Amino acid sequence: MIGTSSNPRASIVVPGNHDGVHQGHRTILNLARARANREGWRTLAMFFDPPPSDLLTGTPARSQITTSTRRAELLRGAGADDVIIERFDHVYASQSAREFVHDVLQTRYGAVAAVVGADFRFGQGRQGDAATLRELGLDTLVAEPVMFGGAPVSSTRVRNLLSEGQVVEAARLLMRVHETTGTVVLGDQRGRALGIPTANLECERVLLPRDGVYAVKVRLLENAGEGSPVDRPVSRSRSGMDSALIDGVANLGHRPTFEAGRSVEVHLLDFDEDIYGRQLRVGFVARIRNEQKFSGIEELLNQIAMDIHSARRELSHVDEELLVWI
Repeated sequence: MIGTSSNPRASIVVPGNHDGVHQGHRTILNLARARANREGWRTLAMFFDPPPSDLLTGTPARSQITTSTRRAELLRGAGADDVIIERFDHVYASQSAREFVHDVLQTRYGAVAAVVGADFRFGQGRQGDAATLRELGLDTLVAEPVMFGGAPVSSTRVRNLLSEGQVVEAARLLMRVHETTGTVVLGDQRGRALGIPTANLECERVLLPRDGVYAVKVRLLENAGEGSPVDRPVSRSRSGMDSALIDGVANLGHRPTFEAGRSVEVHLLDFDEDIYGRQLRVGFVARIRNEQKFSGIEELLNQIAMDIHSARRELSHVDEELLVWI
């Protein structure tokens, strides 16, 4: 739902950036969901597109963990009845805190209550906070930070882990493996000539892990936005619309052995079908090694064989609960 309300029923709203929909976001949504169930309200998650920081600084300050579309899917799967994506522009940014609460939250979306994080700010000049929400008539709960490994869970922490290639640690904070979706495009077909065909991906604009080789789980999607299990029951039974997960090895980087330029390539294990033009959702399960330059084809092929062995080992014992969102 973008900028409109399809249901006038009273709501509890959960505003924020929600990038990644990590443990902290899920905890806030759980609190809102519990209150909504008691009161007969609906639970609305809200975020802004583009992120306010991008508009106010004049340039994207950071890569996003999730696209807006994917974020909305994950928020619904985490318990939101609906997701509001507010288009953020200079007119929107000029609203006072009072205008935002009255004109947007209360009038447009029927908000009577809110759940926010301790650092939530809103309105022109970031003048509003949780106390402002209460003063303006919303029954507001401030959620305590979720701690993991001795530090608060945050989108910034997840980004830092991904930038370091620490996908296992990032998955613990996200409660799912980090993933990206890409369209299979025609490459130089060097992998197929070597007997190890790869799918070259034109990926969506989200933060990718640090360059290197990864063990991945891959789902072949029918169309953009399809194949997501987020609206399904906990059992995550498959509808037949999407494929089973496929094991794979992904290489992110510049292919220095061939000086072939930057790419995202995935070799699907035990799979040999024509998938040009199809969409793949790639979940990064474990980092295998850094990208490196080899002296020749034989050394490269030996390393690829070891990478495949390592990937099979890593993928054989991954926690299935981290894979249900791929």
